[in-house]
Amino acid sequence: MKRLKLARQLALIFCVFFALVGCSDADLPDLNQRVILNQPVFETQHVVVERRPAANPQRSAFFGDLHVHTTYSFDAFSFGTLATPYDAYRFALGEPIKHPSGYDMQLRRPLDFYAVTDHGMFMGVAAEAADTTSAISAFPPTQVLHGLNDPDNMDRWSLAERLQSFGGISQGLSAEVVSGNMDPEIPLAIIRNAWADTVKAADRFNDPGRFTTFVAYEYTTSSADRGNLHRNVIFRGSDRVPEIPFSRIHSRNPEDLWRWMDTLREDGVEAMAIPHNSNGSNGEMFKVVDWAGDPIDEAYAVQRIRNEPLVEITQIKGTSETHPALSTRDEWADFELMEFRVATTLPSKPEGSYVRDALRKGLALEAQGLTNPYAFGVIGSSDTHTGAAQNDESNFSSKLGVLSSDGQLRGAVPFGALEGLLFNTLAPQAMIEVEGELYVGGAQPSFGAAGLAAVWAEENTRESIYAAFRRKETFATSGPRIRLRFFAGYDLPADLMDAENGITRAYESAVTMGADLRPGAGELKLALWAQADAASAPLQRLQVIKGWIDDAGETHEAVIDVACAGGVPVDEQTARCPANGATVDLNTCGISARTGDAELRVVWADPDFDPDTRAFYYARALENPTCRWNTWDAIRAGTPLRPDLAATLQERAWSSPIQYVP
Repeated sequence: MKRLKLARQLALIFCVFFALVGCSDADLPDLNQRVILNQPVFETQHVVVERRPAANPQRSAFFGDLHVHTTYSFDAFSFGTLATPYDAYRFALGEPIKHPSGYDMQLRRPLDFYAVTDHGMFMGVAAEAADTTSAISAFPPTQVLHGLNDPDNMDRWSLAERLQSFGGISQGLSAEVVSGNMDPEIPLAIIRNAWADTVKAADRFNDPGRFTTFVAYEYTTSSADRGNLHRNVIFRGSDRVPEIPFSRIHSRNPEDLWRWMDTLREDGVEAMAIPHNSNGSNGEMFKVVDWAGDPIDEAYAVQRIRNEPLVEITQIKGTSETHPALSTRDEWADFELMEFRVATTLPSKPEGSYVRDALRKGLALEAQGLTNPYAFGVIGSSDTHTGAAQNDESNFSSKLGVLSSDGQLRGAVPFGALEGLLFNTLAPQAMIEVEGELYVGGAQPSFGAAGLAAVWAEENTRESIYAAFRRKETFATSGPRIRLRFFAGYDLPADLMDAENGITRAYESAVTMGADLRPGAGELKLALWAQADAASAPLQRLQVIKGWIDDAGETHEAVIDVACAGGVPVDEQTARCPANGATVDLNTCGISARTGDAELRVVWADPDFDPDTRAFYYARALENPTCRWNTWDAIRAGTPLRPDLAATLQERAWSSPIQYVP
């Protein structure tokens, strides 16, 4: 009987899991069909003690996370997260905070910048509804949340019982407002207060020159077919910000978000939106038509790139660089794929869902005479829902709080025979049988320990880092703090990246990642430099990814190795580095640390460069293979490796593209 109850409680977790992960809202009615563009702004006053180090004119690499959820997010609270924005910033500074299951989470090294991005829709409402003395707790849809703010109720079994009807809460609250049973001011007041506290927390921890915070939130929407269209909205400052975040409550249409941002900008409030998880968009994120289904026009293209200069290329719910179906000649295109529409087990169509495909689409739209809406830069981030950035394969607890608190719930460790049989009977949609063992199925096992946003900026301040976002001098990593430089210019000297003043000369005579390069005299050359993270694995290879459009309007791509570990030359026929003998011991996760380089640098001339052909280039640096998180989980549990999951991965970094514009 005890085992049956345990299995039933496990089943309840995963019956609600698919309704929770990713916070899909395709079926929610709009609470306010009128788009509020002229919202008031409230002003904050805060004292900043200046103790910043001197600025670096050659720019330094700063690493951070622009996608972090806390207890104010409806789904994070339901996962057991009680961590506040204040806790999240303490974590980023290197302090330990509690996982919803009770153990400590702590970074090996503090981060340089951080942004709490709780969902704007119903921000703070779930935590408020859990308090049975609050006004909103009196409404029937909130009953399942009552008492979930009690730390003693954070074990996964009692939480599962409380959450068995969670899937209908968002719809239920919306229906209460639409029907007139609930005064809209009740949830709006909660959202307003949670947002004000989010701003306050960001200001409290912002320390110019040493640690940067950004006022931010997530705009969470989706297409009619449940394609993910989520964006994080990042504000440059905090002195004047909207009184309430524009959310799914106001409109499901991202174009309305951009109009709202443009209106704020006219009033002196600067912000940008950063799309994420395009991999789960079912082709909806990077379409060539607008929300209404009409072909993209110039006004749409200009507005989009003005408001969305960056895209999140990697995070816990998968990497969105490219897909093997789209990049058939890229041997590394299958990296950390999550191929479901967010919050479902429905497949996500690759075309229109990946960054490299969008870069190519942008060239085609430009050839039609439009501004390129997809000439964006890239960052990584985590999308953690525990307040704590998750980018360490050896210590990964995923994003779902108590619902992913151990290797069994994450899908790396099998269930026992009887427990698994009962679980599969009660919740077959949550399970998969692999070589006679029952594991958690669905999207969870394809989640990854990623990623980081990185910039090159003069100093660690809001002003300097936000300026780097705007000029797209940004890069992304899958977790390790790999440093990556990328320049393009004409007749660059072969020793540019080795010279003592090489970076200064590069800034003077070339353009850097994120910039446009115009035709010039001499031979086009690309200068690349990558430095390994000393706490991770050595580098194996440095690559250039090129995309271009031909006279017939067809787009193409190529992946070229340009520097190999050990100084080994690239094979001219294959444009590939030879295997460097890197190995991983799957019993201990030990690696062959002597194989690979701490740095790779090169000045490379594209032998196929055509000065009349529109093209883009970006850099990609790959580490030697290391253990994936599921291998670490299996080793700790003393179980065999799950055979349908990759045992290793090659961590990497991507630069923002340089756009060559004839």
